Amino acid sequence: MHHRQDPPDDVLRTAVAQGGVISAEQVVLLGYSLRCADRLVNQRSWNRLARGIYHLGAGEPTWVGQAWAGALMGGTVARLGFRAAGFLWGFVDEPPASISVLVPHGRLHRHPGPWTFQQERPGVRLSRSPGSPPRTTVEDTVLDLCSLARPRDLAGLLSRAVQSRRTTALRIEERLGDRARMPHRQLLQQMLQDVGDGAESALELRYLRDVQRPHHLPPARRQARGRRGQEFRDMRYEAFGTIVELDGRLHILGRFRDMDRDNATLLEGDLTLRYGWPDITERPCQVARQVAALLIARGWTEVPTRCTRCAGATDRDLHDF
Repeated sequence: MHHRQDPPDDVLRTAVAQGGVISAEQVVLLGYSLRCADRLVNQRSWNRLARGIYHLGAGEPTWVGQAWAGALMGGTVARLGFRAAGFLWGFVDEPPASISVLVPHGRLHRHPGPWTFQQERPGVRLSRSPGSPPRTTVEDTVLDLCSLARPRDLAGLLSRAVQSRRTTALRIEERLGDRARMPHRQLLQQMLQDVGDGAESALELRYLRDVQRPHHLPPARRQARGRRGQEFRDMRYEAFGTIVELDGRLHILGRFRDMDRDNATLLEGDLTLRYGWPDITERPCQVARQVAALLIARGWTEVPTRCTRCAGATDRDLHDF
């Protein structure tokens, strides 16, 4: 009969800090016998997730535990990347079913389970791996997510990252400049410039990209204070007494607050146009035509141009809202 040897406290503490997961190498370094560990597996007190990886419990580990398992399997310099890193930083809402683990180029890993091991070449990303579990930096994670995203989703990713206060547009732009290959580079550079200049939301970025610039509307001041200095306005065309407010909410809460803002704006001598997410994303040309009509009525002496999207549309199409 074998005398039962309980795991030392250091083993338990390390596993708890790693989502209930620990590697065989860590077990040995912390003074516990692999024979004893295997006995706990046979007794179903521990669970072997993969070769050399234990889960301290009989059930399935949490997603964080699975993520830790992937990082431990990848070796000392492995780290989580792409959507897995995005979820840990708070830029992805749901934990991805496939956990991306980045390993040095030349090291091939194949393990059954939720892990996808991807070799990365030196210099593409910063070598630092912050966080627990280790992952790519905030800036590299944002750019990796952008490399997988559709152009229409880039604004949301960038604004969410900057609004999290974990990074800035300048830091992301610096990392972008260090990457030799990057999808949507020109669009990303323009959006990062807009964020750096004061664009605060994904909807604001979409307004600049799809409404104001392609239709050659005059530039507006972004996040400008009201004339009484009490509240910020999304877009203020100061020379023409026109304000454009952008509301990304999908519900009606705050409707009365919006009415108060619009009434106060009217008393200041300005007129307000208000648009939501469907207006900017689905009808940008009609929005541009409507904004231009008010600007012209208030003294703008130029005319809007047609973008590639509305080049073949009739005037009636652009007036139908």
